[in-house]
Amino acid sequence: MPISIIIPTFNEASQIREVLDYLYANANKNVCEIIVVDGFSNDRTAEIAKEKGAKVLLAPQKGRATQMNFAVKQSVGDILYFVHADSRPPKTYASDIKKAINEGYQIGGYRFKFRSEKMMLKLNSFMTRFNFLFCRGGDQTIFITRKLFDKLGGYNDQDQIMEEYNLMKAARKITAYKLIPKSTSVSARKYEENSYLRVNFANFIVFNMWRLGFAQEKIHKMYKSILY
Repeated sequence: MPISIIIPTFNEASQIREVLDYLYANANKNVCEIIVVDGFSNDRTAEIAKEKGAKVLLAPQKGRATQMNFAVKQSVGDILYFVHADSRPPKTYASDIKKAINEGYQIGGYRFKFRSEKMMLKLNSFMTRFNFLFCRGGDQTIFITRKLFDKLGGYNDQDQIMEEYNLMKAARKITAYKLIPKSTSVSARKYEENSYLRVNFANFIVFNMWRLGFAQEKIHKMYKSILY
């Protein structure tokens, strides 16, 4: 079952070269393509991605959910692997995913570890070893079979935030989520640009607003008001 890697981007010129080099260097015969789906970046993200050999798509509109759905429609793999530009999955990602699929799992991902030595960020990383929804996130990377993705209707194009949580929540109602006991390396730039307390406060508020069923517009507005 071939794997299509999908990377949604917006102004990721500083990250896209490194992540593509990394993914290509550690791909095996199971990876059939890497797609960078861009949301109208005004830097060199798309140009660099083309230079590195990725299939580059310009999404019809900006928004991670819309961008990823658009890329899925133009992908060919039986397994979809969603990766953020600042995430680096384990070097064994292709064989890990294939192994999980062979074990009968249709969706899953990794723990994460920040590229930082700060003790509080290590605590956040530790919590991702528990297979609870609030310990998950898109930056950990997510694999899913095309069959399950289609059954769920993909991402909700109307989602402005928490799109990956909505997908995982729906999937967990009908199948088990495979938490691979390895860690994706994740950038700590959000914490560096804000603060540990501010980012965790934003995550706590937004997750609970989402859990309680607040409208996407309100959740997104609240998130931006705290961090931007």
